[in-house]
Amino acid sequence: MAKFRQSFLVRLVFGWLARILALVSLLVLCARMLPAWFPVIPYLPDLVSLTPWLILVDLLALVLALTASKWMTALILIGALALNVSWQYPFYSGGQDISYASMTRMALGHPDRNDGVARVMTANVYKGQADEHAIVNAVKENRVEVLALQETTDDFVQRLQAAGIDEYLPYKKVSSADGMYGNGLWTAAPMGSPSRDDVDSRASMMPAGSIDFNQGSTSIRFISVHTTSPTPGYWSDWRDSIDDMNSLKQHIHTRYVLMGDFNSTYDHAVFRDFLGDRFQDAAHMAGHGMTMSWPTDRSWGPRAVAIDHVVVDQGIRASQLQTLTIPGSDHAALLATLEVD
Repeated sequence: MAKFRQSFLVRLVFGWLARILALVSLLVLCARMLPAWFPVIPYLPDLVSLTPWLILVDLLALVLALTASKWMTALILIGALALNVSWQYPFYSGGQDISYASMTRMALGHPDRNDGVARVMTANVYKGQADEHAIVNAVKENRVEVLALQETTDDFVQRLQAAGIDEYLPYKKVSSADGMYGNGLWTAAPMGSPSRDDVDSRASMMPAGSIDFNQGSTSIRFISVHTTSPTPGYWSDWRDSIDDMNSLKQHIHTRYVLMGDFNSTYDHAVFRDFLGDRFQDAAHMAGHGMTMSWPTDRSWGPRAVAIDHVVVDQGIRASQLQTLTIPGSDHAALLATLEVD
């Protein structure tokens, strides 16, 4: 009798835990499906950013449901798992790699500023607290030709220069809306039409510059992006700051690469709407896996969300994405190889 009661209690507890986890999963999945124009509900963007982790939650809940013989709950969880996997699968499906010729050029000791391939990097330097030497070393070791930084300060820019960034990326454009924190762009090749701000966003000034590829036959405009964070009191501003970048789509004769802290993941409808039919997220295109980039300053847990992105225009192929921890920052740097048709 005691064993029967113990078994009954275990099944009861497991059953209720499975139902609760299934309910949480359905809530987040439904939030993920909400259209971008839907009113921003406080904290919902934070929950949606954790969508990939629900696969683990659903697997645990499914085991609990099956153990407790809760067949309807198990069926719901299987459906939730299938839906979520279909969303995350492209990140692991092995996208098209860059050409062999470009791979050969990337193997050279020094980057060729006139070819059609470049290594790029973006990093949020956490209000200028990132280690400037780590940034310069990452640029050197990865042959970076275009660097986008966010949350820079005047002091950080000076430290970065003292650390030797000019040896590898001698051209720069830095701008700030409040005179305290800004965004910057550093390049190996001269920038055409450098601008303090190409977006006119309510979030921050987003500097830009054009770089020539393929012996000068193709021009790509790079922008250092930083949108508003979805924090209390700024929920609508967060969505609107991402919407602001839609103005770039009016420039049909300009090809863009946007790199930076978008404060949104691919699971956010407003980010997917911004991409539309024109832009592609490099990680989604490359198919090498998720690029979780935040937070990196918490020793008790893994990086939870992929809010730093390299977004490319049509005719640009992205591959070899990787993240790199930068001491002093709460964001990992994101690197990618771009090939321009």
